[in-house]
Amino acid sequence: MKAMIFAAGLGTRLKPLTDTMPKALVNVHGKPLISHVIDSLADAGFDDFVVNVHHFPQMIKDYLSEHYASKYKLAVSDEQACLLETGGGILKAEALLKEGKPAAEPFLVHNVDILSNVRFNELISQWRDDAMALLLVSDRKTSRYLLFDDDMRMVGWTNIETGEIRSPYPGLNPDNCHKYAFSGIHLVSDSIFSVMRETGMPERFPIMDFYLKAAALHPVYGALQEDLKLVDAGKVDALEKLESQADILSQLP
Repeated sequence: MKAMIFAAGLGTRLKPLTDTMPKALVNVHGKPLISHVIDSLADAGFDDFVVNVHHFPQMIKDYLSEHYASKYKLAVSDEQACLLETGGGILKAEALLKEGKPAAEPFLVHNVDILSNVRFNELISQWRDDAMALLLVSDRKTSRYLLFDDDMRMVGWTNIETGEIRSPYPGLNPDNCHKYAFSGIHLVSDSIFSVMRETGMPERFPIMDFYLKAAALHPVYGALQEDLKLVDAGKVDALEKLESQADILSQLP
């Protein structure tokens, strides 16, 4: 199965480490973040990876070539000319994401700085044939939530601190919705590419902007993992905690 790993970010939250290396190669317990992600995906049966690059791109290419090229199918989506954000990154990688994959089979998208105990096979089993995307969510405390109806179809987004609501449904009341936090991990249908073009998305855009724009006509669902443990390793304080408390990683795959 195919997965796309977002590794193009500047890693500004990890400065000064990322002044000399890409975020993807920052070590956690002696192992680069991108290795943690690839190895956990490979354990779940993924063997075909697309990695986007921008910041210190050659370092990532060299690392992948040395450590993974002989084991898995690998492709690099080069964003050196322009960092395209999450939505634009997916759109640019369209040909790579479709290549060698059954059209009916979704691909997985995963941020390089997320470490978790995701049960990928369980997530895949919840895929729906009518879905444009299936977003892994959890019931954790945050200020920003995705909003879902009783069928777990996404209907909007809210920031509970500011009261901001974004939805393709005018007048949506968040109090009538299920509120869950997005993990940065999602399954995506090939149909997403034509919908992106039909909705007039620019070259560079965040994927959540697109989902909120398109969700009324193209189903985006949520998949809840009750016991999800997730660490955002893209922040200095989180990285320091990971390095000082090995038991955090021991709870993850």
